[in-house]
Amino acid sequence: MKNVHEIEIKIEGKEWEKCLDKAFKKRNKETKIDGFRKGTAPKEMYLKKCGIESLYMDAVDDAVGVAYDKVMKDNKLVPVIEPKLDVKTIDEKAVTFTFTIITKPEIKLGAYKDLKIKKETPKVTKEEIKEEIENLRSKFAEITVKEEGEKIAEKDTAVINFKGYVDGAELEGGSGESFPLEIGSNTFIPGFESGLVGLKKGDKKTLELKFPENYAQDLGGKDVKFDVEIMEIKTRVLPEIDEDFFKDLGYDKVTSKEELESEVEKVIKERKEKDIDDQYLESCLEKASENMTIELNKEIIDDEVHRMIHQFEEQLRMQGLNLEQYSQFTGIDHEKLHEQMEPEATKRVKYRYLLEEIAEVEKIDFKDEEVEKKANEMAENYGITKEQLLEAYGSLEVVKYDMKMREAMEIIRASK
Repeated sequence: MKNVHEIEIKIEGKEWEKCLDKAFKKRNKETKIDGFRKGTAPKEMYLKKCGIESLYMDAVDDAVGVAYDKVMKDNKLVPVIEPKLDVKTIDEKAVTFTFTIITKPEIKLGAYKDLKIKKETPKVTKEEIKEEIENLRSKFAEITVKEEGEKIAEKDTAVINFKGYVDGAELEGGSGESFPLEIGSNTFIPGFESGLVGLKKGDKKTLELKFPENYAQDLGGKDVKFDVEIMEIKTRVLPEIDEDFFKDLGYDKVTSKEELESEVEKVIKERKEKDIDDQYLESCLEKASENMTIELNKEIIDDEVHRMIHQFEEQLRMQGLNLEQYSQFTGIDHEKLHEQMEPEATKRVKYRYLLEEIAEVEKIDFKDEEVEKKANEMAENYGITKEQLLEAYGSLEVVKYDMKMREAMEIIRASK
């Protein structure tokens, strides 16, 4: 591929001698030579005992930086991923490196304006408004304990003691005390929750059930018995649709159900407009990237996958998990995860190069004061200082890059 550059470079003479001498000083401090304290043996004595080959690894580490700087300066290349390095030859006179450098692939833009993509108009139905109001009522529901004699119904929470048995033996991990179980949550195996409907506080019941065929721990398809005792029944009392409810929602000026429905309709419409706008932009990016000609190196895709996996690891860490635990729970190993992420990684890379090329073609740029202003606005929105923002972003150049990408998106979004 045209954007793959293999460059050979030799570090020799005084430059290589300097690297070897630095490596000797380091190794000499760590090596015991008979008759000398560590770090005091002459170089000739050290080489006689350990050989010059013992210096090569440290010397190469030092020489790589020198070689890379020369390659970049002489060839004026801008790598898009970490260059690959091979040590081709090495001896006491010189070391020869081969750098494989991948630069930005060649891009030929196709149509990215007037893409003829239709943007939907958001519609809100009466059923959606009703459902949203019920969801709001549910959020403000009051939890009360049912009185003696009242029965368990769907959506009630039954506080239970239970113990499970398989093949006459107590089921490991299959028991609990004062366990709050919401009926209809499908927390337990099929038949458990529905089997409690109609019971009252103090009732005891044995549920004879069967584990699903695909159940874990070699229990799939096995018969199981649960002895259950109802300790307490809690229910959710939904608030009345009145002025107190309107105030709880923050609608101080709403005085009727009809006015509430109007406000809820606006909220749903705004939510749908955002979803439609996001999908519209995605459709525009997808169409414009399909019109673009680009040949992507596998290494560039792999680099993006690795970045995504790292982000995924961070998300898992916030949940108290690591990648190894995730693999154990799901059966998805690192290789499978990499494979699953490749399509999304490919799309991300294409979109990034598409927007960069549009920004270049459209000559999108921003003055330093505009970037400074944007950084200040972003910091204020996030509730942090500009210094903290730049620490997270890296530099003002990254803020500027982000501004250019967003402007390029707006050009695509303006397509009719």
